Amino acid sequence: MARFFAWLGAILLLPVLVVAGLLLAALDAKPLVDRGETISPAAIAQAKRLFAANDPRRLQGGERRTVAIPAALLDEGANYLANRFLKSRGALVLAEESAEIRLSFRLPGAGYLNLRTTIHEAENEPHIAAAAIGSLPVPAALVEAAINWAVGQAGVGSEWSLARRAIRQLSFEPAAGTVTVTYVWAPEILARARAIALNPEDVARLKVAQTALAGLLDHRATGARVPLAATLKPLLLLPSDEAPAMRRAALLVLAIYLYEKDLAALVPEARQWPRPRPVALTLQGRYDSAQHFAISAALAAWAGEPVADAIGLYKELDDARHGSGFSFADLAADRAGTRFGELAVRAGERLDAALQGDFAEADLLPPLAGLPEFLGEREFRRRFGGAGSPAYREMAAEIERRVAALPLYR
Repeated sequence: MARFFAWLGAILLLPVLVVAGLLLAALDAKPLVDRGETISPAAIAQAKRLFAANDPRRLQGGERRTVAIPAALLDEGANYLANRFLKSRGALVLAEESAEIRLSFRLPGAGYLNLRTTIHEAENEPHIAAAAIGSLPVPAALVEAAINWAVGQAGVGSEWSLARRAIRQLSFEPAAGTVTVTYVWAPEILARARAIALNPEDVARLKVAQTALAGLLDHRATGARVPLAATLKPLLLLPSDEAPAMRRAALLVLAIYLYEKDLAALVPEARQWPRPRPVALTLQGRYDSAQHFAISAALAAWAGEPVADAIGLYKELDDARHGSGFSFADLAADRAGTRFGELAVRAGERLDAALQGDFAEADLLPPLAGLPEFLGEREFRRRFGGAGSPAYREMAAEIERRVAALPLYR
């Protein structure tokens, strides 16, 4: 009888030991991907050039196109998406005739969950060829089914299938550092993408914000200089059951207005909405500071802090080459706007308290005195070397110190 119970105990314990062994094999002491969440200005420049050359608004249905995408851009994009939606780190690594997507999740306490999936060059729809969690191989079909299930749970299953079916060929070129995609354009992809980016509830909030902005500026003279804080406060205090979502909509409307673009380019229904009167919204008496602040705030609220920071730095580097020159004052407005946009959607209570008080420009942007401006490319490189030099980092740290000194951003 004792032997029977010993045998029964061993049988019952075996599945537990197997599961424990699998878990140990799946866990790692170090992350497979160890990097920050920043996005480089070079990636922003690459994305801009890629979009300009393949603007979906100019493509015809059924048109076949081939595009070479920089692998570095896809790598940074994978890391951005992993951080924003999975709270992890990601990477894309090219090999001959294949690419590996890597994810690292930090677990509570100690240890990491590392995932690897391999995609081979393919005709038509790409599929996962191999996968592993830590040192534990996982059936590729199981991983693909899990991805399809997660995409379906997110409500974008049909859009995911549509985009995959559009692909005709996928090839990886590690020597050139590119991923080449041949696809046949389907106009419904753009329509579905817009619907995902802005659902009906978002469009309704944008209409409320646009109408409110038009009402706030209606009594102002055309071209009048108006402090940004005087407009921003009532916009962010619009009544709503979902304050973060409403504030996100208000920041987008304000950014598009300051960028001097038409909201109808993003939301066709906006052609029928009230149009705000053209005035000069200013921050510390500067129109450019208001622009940088509002656009960075909207980017941070909708896309996240790394994107907002990268676009701000890209804009200044581009200005150094072709525009009004590199401006650390504009970078300060970008950084303050980024912090503000994050507050609007993540720290509502702190922003609520500020809006209920004497909300002024000094709450939004620190003093800009002493921050170099109008630096052409040659002068910028002479004084600061580049965006990663010690002199540049020292100036960036000074901007961060000034922004962090404001009570709103502490």
